[in-house]
Amino acid sequence: MYRLLIASIIATVFVSCGKEQNNMTVNGTVDGLRKGTLYFQKINDSTLVTLDSIEIDGNSNFSFSTSIESPEVFTLYLDKNDGNLLNDRLDFFGEPGNITIKTTRDYFAPEATIEGSKSNDTWTEYKKIRSKFSGKNLELIKDILQAEKDGDTALADSLNLVSKRNNTREYLYTLNFVLNHTDSYAAPYITLANVYNANIKYLDSINNLLTPEVAQSKYGKMLAKYIGDIKAQPQTSTKDSVQ
Repeated sequence: MYRLLIASIIATVFVSCGKEQNNMTVNGTVDGLRKGTLYFQKINDSTLVTLDSIEIDGNSNFSFSTSIESPEVFTLYLDKNDGNLLNDRLDFFGEPGNITIKTTRDYFAPEATIEGSKSNDTWTEYKKIRSKFSGKNLELIKDILQAEKDGDTALADSLNLVSKRNNTREYLYTLNFVLNHTDSYAAPYITLANVYNANIKYLDSINNLLTPEVAQSKYGKMLAKYIGDIKAQPQTSTKDSVQ
């Protein structure tokens, strides 16, 4: 009886530990997928590592669990075994709790809907607007190349100026977005990914305005370290920095 009691207690402890360790669950479905491999990944020390994977064979549902201390970016990579690498990578902001992802085989990233992560909602809001700037720049690059091909130097120079202004607007939009979302775990990540070369005064402002919880998160600490490293270096002017 005593041994059974001890065994029961040990089992309970292991179950409890498992629940504490795996505090984020990602459930979902890939509509239209019959065969393939789905990889659950994240960046660890600058290296993309696979945390788990699942073989899809008829059932397009999937579920992954992992331990997470604060919200961070994860990746779902779909290998459809068709030799096509397009639309097979989906990045999302994970956070403790249950996250539901629904997408399709043919448009894995573009058609994905993600629920259960406020950080991802904020990141998605930012990316929607930023994509408009990126789309405009792609059009301008196409027109610049055509103008150069036609030998129209004046038009090419004019379009280059428009492109530079578009890039500046995108940069300022990003800074403004982050400054207005300093309570989001996505804020320091967006800063590090998209405006890392901003003037140190802007980086400092963002860092100082982060809420305590965000400042102590994975990306909050990375941002603080990044700023500290910059301040420790000899001061030089950076052409690409927003003044």
